[in-house]
Amino acid sequence: MSQKYYSNESKYHVAVDCIIFGYEEGKLQVLFQHRNIEPYNGELTPLGGFVREDETLDEAAYRVLTERTGIWDLFLEQLEAFGDIGRDPGGRVISVAYYALLNKANYNTKLLDKFNCKWVDVDNLPVLYFDHMKMMKKAISRLRDKISYTPIAMKLLPEEFTLSQIQKVYQSILNEELDKRNFRKKICEMPYFVKTEKIDKSGSKRGAAIYTFDHKQYSELKNFHL
Repeated sequence: MSQKYYSNESKYHVAVDCIIFGYEEGKLQVLFQHRNIEPYNGELTPLGGFVREDETLDEAAYRVLTERTGIWDLFLEQLEAFGDIGRDPGGRVISVAYYALLNKANYNTKLLDKFNCKWVDVDNLPVLYFDHMKMMKKAISRLRDKISYTPIAMKLLPEEFTLSQIQKVYQSILNEELDKRNFRKKICEMPYFVKTEKIDKSGSKRGAAIYTFDHKQYSELKNFHL
């Protein structure tokens, strides 16, 4: 890449940090990695890395996600750029934060050990360095806002689910109890939540109806609001 036009300008590092949300047993979780470089070597950090010269910001974020999770097809959205001068004691680094959602059932668990990663409940976050807690709070706030008008919470669930499972996912994200009757009424009014003929009897003898999400029908509709 030619440097003739900007050779007199200062050089900075550009990085991406990915806040990866998962869900298990009623808990919203975040995937962290133990740092293997200074500063703060060994401490927990969101998954991230430096942007290479031959890739865009989105490509860098997808590369980080794919390397650490083994999944390419997941929800990913740019959150915000963080560029305070002293944010990284290792040097001048501007980081662009993203957040992503994945179904943990699809996650390649062998990568946990390979990249020294671990899942942590959102309500039990560790001490975070740099401005990563600020990123985390922004990501959680964005996710809570996003689920009010898009069905991205479905990315945390398997293809087939019960109404109870949907409600638990929303409650884990919002960190509050939702009225069962009102919530189910709203879900059932939305045509892209499709009731199947299957019954899940793992929780009771009577069982619960199993639903799927019709992505094609949703893509044809607008003004989703829950």
